[in-house]
Amino acid sequence: MKSNDNCGIQRFEKGRLRSVSRTVVQEYPLRLTVNDRDLATLVASPHQLNFLVAGFLRNQGFVSSLTDILTLGVCADFGAARVQLKGEIPERLSPTLTSGCGTGITFALPHPPAPAPLKVRFPPVSPAAVFSLMQDLQRRAEQYRSHGGIHSAAVGDGRRLLLYAEDLGRHNTFDRIAGEALFKGIDLAGKILVTSGRISTEMVGKAARLGIALIASRTSPTDMAVRLCQEAGITLIGYLRGENFEVYTHPEGLLAPRHERIPGVTGVILAGGESRRMGSDKSLLPLNGARFIEHVHHLLDELFDEVILVTNSPSLYGDLPCPKVPDIYYRQGSLAGIHSGLCHAGNERIFVVACDMPFLSGAAIRRICAETGTAEVVIPRSASGLEPLHALYGKSCIPAIEEVLDSGERRIVSFFPRSRVVELPAAALADIDPEGLSFRNINTPEEYFALRDRSLLPANPEAASG
Repeated sequence: MKSNDNCGIQRFEKGRLRSVSRTVVQEYPLRLTVNDRDLATLVASPHQLNFLVAGFLRNQGFVSSLTDILTLGVCADFGAARVQLKGEIPERLSPTLTSGCGTGITFALPHPPAPAPLKVRFPPVSPAAVFSLMQDLQRRAEQYRSHGGIHSAAVGDGRRLLLYAEDLGRHNTFDRIAGEALFKGIDLAGKILVTSGRISTEMVGKAARLGIALIASRTSPTDMAVRLCQEAGITLIGYLRGENFEVYTHPEGLLAPRHERIPGVTGVILAGGESRRMGSDKSLLPLNGARFIEHVHHLLDELFDEVILVTNSPSLYGDLPCPKVPDIYYRQGSLAGIHSGLCHAGNERIFVVACDMPFLSGAAIRRICAETGTAEVVIPRSASGLEPLHALYGKSCIPAIEEVLDSGERRIVSFFPRSRVVELPAAALADIDPEGLSFRNINTPEEYFALRDRSLLPANPEAASG
């Protein structure tokens, strides 16, 4: 964004005044008319005003998709924007002056929906991804460096920057991002939002309605913003500067640094199922910009020094950076996959998960792996029963597993009577995962589409059967 306004000023430097030219921020009032009704005057920077208007209407709850907007026109010469919506706007609106720069505004609708807690646990984000996105934000903030007074914000998916906005008002940057995402069809659910400005409660409200999973700022949040992030399930980071930051809410949204990996355990992903009910390979289904199996691998790679994929179709996962090993007992089910993982692992213990478990929690996995002693199997129990595809196994189980496989038995629990098994009751993980989401997998197209729509999936009684 470039400004053409230059101002002759006197600069006091080294004990004397001298004349210099300084580019100053442009302040542009835009009168917004919606359905032939004067709604508000937005004070903003004079660029990409269509994104600003659409995002403002979206964040105020007047629209949820582009189809709600019949026409949107901006006349920059006259500082006016006219919008025709498919639906009506409420007759009575209560404007609230916010803490935004230049005094922001938000409307209390007759029955405003409170930002609901995020219904899907999105894959945790590495600190490196947060630092990288903030660095990208700073590199793009050219106008801020040239004359100050400009706020900036960006959205990323943990791999790259997707959207960037800058404006003299920090609230406007959120609206611009929401509007551009609306125009470009970018789903903001589960994404990372970084901003140069302070995080206030109304900004968190906007982010929560968009499904943002993590918010990071170079400065501090307000107390109400912290409370709202806690309620909404959003990871909130403040004072992100250099190589440091402070986490105010939901630290489980961050991956553990590499030096805190779980020692002596190999992460094992089983990808040998036939996906009959899904109709296609579940591990390759897309979710939030990556495949199921990529999300699972990404989490395990941050938790364990070694991750192994057990699959009889290694060519499907050629770009996954981990060893791929086949069944030793070919196509004998999940028990054979566990056996192969144990035989190929470089550690004495393995933690086993399936490739279609999108709600995995690093904190829950850590707690299970923390159970030491003489146990050969550490397995949690949920409302559905034992969860053998979210459990810890030791190499000493190999003879017992081979014995039952040789007998033709394929159920995972069939070798338990021959091994030392420790069961973790549901209460042991209740503070981390009270709804037992970690154990749920995706088996049908209906469950998959429900996940994409960010709805809670129904309990899956078959998840514990192996």
